[in-house]
Amino acid sequence: MKFIVIGITDNPQPWFPPEVLDIIRQGRVFSGGKRHHDIVAPLLPADSQWIDITVPLDSVFEQYAHLPLSSEGEGGRPIIVFASGDPLFFGFANTLRRQFPDADIRVYPTFNSLQMLAHRLLLPYHDMRIVSLTGRPWPEFDRALIERTEKIGVLTDKEHTPAAIAQRMLEYGYTNYTMHVGEHLGHPTKEQVTTLTLEEAAQRSFSMPNCLILRSVCCDTIATKPFGLPDTSFALLDGREKMITKMPIRLLTLQALDLPRRHVLWDIGFCTGSVSIEARLLFPHLEVHAFEIRPECEAIILENARRHGAPGIHIHMGDFCSVCRDIIATTPPPDAVFIGGHGGQLKHIMAQVTESLPEGGIIVMNSVKAPKVTTDSHQLWDEACRELGLQQEPPMRVVIDEHHPIEILKAHK
Repeated sequence: MKFIVIGITDNPQPWFPPEVLDIIRQGRVFSGGKRHHDIVAPLLPADSQWIDITVPLDSVFEQYAHLPLSSEGEGGRPIIVFASGDPLFFGFANTLRRQFPDADIRVYPTFNSLQMLAHRLLLPYHDMRIVSLTGRPWPEFDRALIERTEKIGVLTDKEHTPAAIAQRMLEYGYTNYTMHVGEHLGHPTKEQVTTLTLEEAAQRSFSMPNCLILRSVCCDTIATKPFGLPDTSFALLDGREKMITKMPIRLLTLQALDLPRRHVLWDIGFCTGSVSIEARLLFPHLEVHAFEIRPECEAIILENARRHGAPGIHIHMGDFCSVCRDIIATTPPPDAVFIGGHGGQLKHIMAQVTESLPEGGIIVMNSVKAPKVTTDSHQLWDEACRELGLQQEPPMRVVIDEHHPIEILKAHK
């Protein structure tokens, strides 16, 4: 199959170089969105065929594959696709390459929307971090915020609007940004560029298509990233100081989990959410899933996540052994698991975890050596590791102030 992908802007009277105009004149099968068709329709040959690019894309690809003109061999005519901006910049050319890896694809790009917005602002963009929220969830945007990125270019959609983005930033305390929004960039009469505070953007509506650039207002403030969150900064369960993994233990636990090389962390029995939140802030590439059976803890972890600017933690309420089966079916398996609480079900929980854990995955648990504790969790851990064939590492014994000794237990699958 052959494709020629031509980038266009929102200008209703597009300009193309002579080479591209010749390609259009000789074309027979064209494709693109409805908006693209409205723009290029006057340039298309009278006997041409147009294929709308709509979701689901499978039906579009099926039409491409069954076109006789696309299977005439080396001399066959290509399908000419119109796409916004640079088709290789989060664009349709990438989709074609994935779907038709053996296809012959040529690209004629124009400026993408974020480039045009930077041009309007006279803003150098070589150091801008690009995040696409077009049909995508929040994780990469959240990561850019957590990493205190000073200049972020964002591609939006109808759900991830400038207002929704501003509201999320305000909710998690990322207030040191100015937002520049570009609407209908390239259109001679509809184009509009607006600079706003996040508070202003959160109250506004913007016409589609649009994109935005976020710029930090105060680099000194935004560059500060905590390492080791104070225990006093967390909302607690019933005000009980013992119901939180203390900061030194928390950092040693994260070190034992080897998180720089991991991708998905499960925090079982999160209580205040301190381990999940610290992990999210220190290792924002992680996908963090936090589990807890006590319903009152949901509000606590949400409050603590907002306090510390840790968006994107996936919270799962209910009995772990029941909840995890649904999670396993819909998300990537964990390669790091912390068991912060087990409610007397340690062996059952470890058996469930081991089923999902890939080879080389890590499980870590902290065992408190308190004289009044009737169930020896370290002994249960040892028995479970033997029964499940997990390879243990020597435990690390830690004492903080006058608290009971804690053993950090670690095992590999």
